[in-house]
Amino acid sequence: MSTELSNLRVAVVGGGYWGKNLIRNFHGLGALHLVCDTDTTQLAGYAKTYEVETSADYAAVLANPMVDAIALATPAEHHSRMARQALEAGKDLFVEKPLALTPDEGEELVELARATDRILMVGHLLHYHGAVRKLKQLVSDGELGRIQYIYSNRLNLGKIRREENILWSFAPHDISLVLALANEAPTKLSCHGGAYLHENISDVTVSTLAFDSGLRAHIFVSWLHPYKEQKLVVVGNKKMAVFNDLEPENKLELYSHEIEWREGMPIPQKADAEFVDFDRNEPLREECAHFLSRVADRQQPTTDGAEGLRVLRVLGALQDSLDTGGSAVGLSGSAKVKTDYFAHETATIDDGSQIGKGSSIWHYSHVSKKAELGEGCNLGQNVFIAPGVKVGNNVKIQNNVSVYEGVELGDDVFCGPSMVFTNVLTPRSHVSRKGEYALTRIGRGATLGANSTVVCGHDVGPFAFVGAGAVVTKDIVPHALVVGNPALQIGWMCQCGERLPKNLACEKCTTAYREERGQLIPVKPTSSLVLD
Repeated sequence: MSTELSNLRVAVVGGGYWGKNLIRNFHGLGALHLVCDTDTTQLAGYAKTYEVETSADYAAVLANPMVDAIALATPAEHHSRMARQALEAGKDLFVEKPLALTPDEGEELVELARATDRILMVGHLLHYHGAVRKLKQLVSDGELGRIQYIYSNRLNLGKIRREENILWSFAPHDISLVLALANEAPTKLSCHGGAYLHENISDVTVSTLAFDSGLRAHIFVSWLHPYKEQKLVVVGNKKMAVFNDLEPENKLELYSHEIEWREGMPIPQKADAEFVDFDRNEPLREECAHFLSRVADRQQPTTDGAEGLRVLRVLGALQDSLDTGGSAVGLSGSAKVKTDYFAHETATIDDGSQIGKGSSIWHYSHVSKKAELGEGCNLGQNVFIAPGVKVGNNVKIQNNVSVYEGVELGDDVFCGPSMVFTNVLTPRSHVSRKGEYALTRIGRGATLGANSTVVCGHDVGPFAFVGAGAVVTKDIVPHALVVGNPALQIGWMCQCGERLPKNLACEKCTTAYREERGQLIPVKPTSSLVLD
């Protein structure tokens, strides 16, 4: 383990049934700093075994500056509240499944993690199992062909809970894996179940998920079963795969069965099992190490908050179906939930648009067909991106901005609230001007202030700064600071965002410039602090 990772300090909150395993693994990775639980006798045992700090006060743990991250292994009914408190305290967070008990609670946590720039990871353990990693690779490589059917059984006698039913207790792992293998959201869902031990708490459920591609999946979970079974079957049109987690050695098998048609009848041709080798490391150790790596490098985990939210939305839809006797339901907002970006359920994402990894699209915004949005962008509320518009990476577009056809935004551009782009010079409601759109290009790192206007057909150079309310009626050279109507240059801006003094040497990042023929030219290498 690297020195950087070993310097991270994790507090495991909840030392019970599953928390004890997190404690063991984080200790083995050299990152366990503290254990928190209300059971003081249990805490004394952990203090002796692992020689770590202990606390029965969660608030004190959150206030402890020595704690970098929280691993939350409390009962599911407490996840939402305690996770929110951890993120608000500025801690990176690992939450055992499920992320919360309602999709709305999960969405609040995902939004809060983004707002506070914290790592949020959900404990969907199967993704870190060597056999599952190998299975996902086989599916991705096309070894099984087109996936047609998936079924999963997760059965046991106990552990029976009263704060959540079997669907929420057992099924999140399987739902998470089905969504990853399908690489799409289901469009029709149904769930049937039975409550036998406690009224209104289902002990057995069978869930069915249907996808637009034709893929079907079902998930059978029960804690009222005579024997234990944890098995996943994936049926492709080339091969079939079986993952049996209870098999001691040959957990992953491939079958090259074929169907031959003779005289109009399908005849199965069975093949022997092909045992597939995989990494045998402990899945939970891999999961804990992955969390530490993501805390260190600030990249999104495999099972990040967005992935946890997708699972919650499926769980929520299945619960709706269960509550109505198994009637088929849709998945609210499924078209907006992608594997690599976030879109609020009120946003509209047209088919044929391209959205970069890590981008966020908020309330009532609209990305039109053929529009291209780069990685790491943030669209505030009520933003419109017209068809064919190209937006670079890490672009921030604040509330109530429309980016019309003919406008191009480079990387790192900032568009302030309610600023305006135009795309024709002489618009008339009764006269079509679609053939007269003028190209407007905004260079890398430029800032367009709140309520400013950029008249079409002009370029705003890299790192230029257009003041609030200014009206751009001519090209703006790189680094220029312009204000007023029409916008006139009153100074120069460093690429770090600071106004330059008369000597043109930035006092913040130390970059120095010289003015030559109306242009600003760097004369000293840019500090690494200027741009991410």
